[in-house]
Amino acid sequence: MNAGFVEVADRVHVLAEPLLRVNVTLVVGDDEALLVDTLSSAAQATELAAAVRAVTDRPLTLVNTHHHYDHCFGNAVLAGDPPRPVYAHELAATALREEPERLRREAYEELRTEHPALAAELADTPLLAPTHTVHVETVLDLGGRRVLLRHPGRGHTEADLVVHVPDADVLVAGDLVEQSGPPAFEDSYPLQWPDAVADLLRLTTARTVVIPGHGDPVDVDFVRAQHADLAKLAWLIRAAHTGSAPPERVAAEAPFGARPALVAAHRGYLELTGTA
Repeated sequence: MNAGFVEVADRVHVLAEPLLRVNVTLVVGDDEALLVDTLSSAAQATELAAAVRAVTDRPLTLVNTHHHYDHCFGNAVLAGDPPRPVYAHELAATALREEPERLRREAYEELRTEHPALAAELADTPLLAPTHTVHVETVLDLGGRRVLLRHPGRGHTEADLVVHVPDADVLVAGDLVEQSGPPAFEDSYPLQWPDAVADLLRLTTARTVVIPGHGDPVDVDFVRAQHADLAKLAWLIRAAHTGSAPPERVAAEAPFGARPALVAAHRGYLELTGTA
């Protein structure tokens, strides 16, 4: 992995994993440190643990922003021995607890062509389900520093969490906000995603540093622009469905490019028919 943490605000550090450009955020308090996301494999997580210890020796609490492999498959390395708390939305925790082999199989199939080495690592990685669940929101005290975990609603998945560090004016958005590429719609709720981003924007100020799931940290203007594109996409999906147009019609007109928009349109039609 060969990446280290960079401090982006007071005692808030971000590590950018170079292969998939996944962000891991480390928030250091007086008594504990909070690690947001754990990467894709035991090998990556072992390097991540060393990078954490280069910054702080405080005991860790973990948060998974959602249940996709690149954000949580490192849990066992970082929180298994000795056991440490792992927080996630209740549906993400259920997926990791009850369907680990499905999640592993889907991740392997996604990676095996373009990233075969990571796919092989992932196939042998033990999975650890979260130990603590969040329904709407939970506040953690790291010692002199309070952090909010909030589920802003369905968006990238049904189980997204954002992490707000108010004293540093930092918001960790997970894959609800993307910088290095278009949003990923495969498990998404594109008609509800704009509302989820609007919810997380209520936690920001004009100076908030927003950490996307992938890519460089962004400002609030970037998030507002992505929110506008998501709202336009949702409107196009609704209009096309009302007019009995095929999803391909949405893809021809929508933001984010034809392929992501086509996936979003199919997912949006499932929402509108009550089958998503």
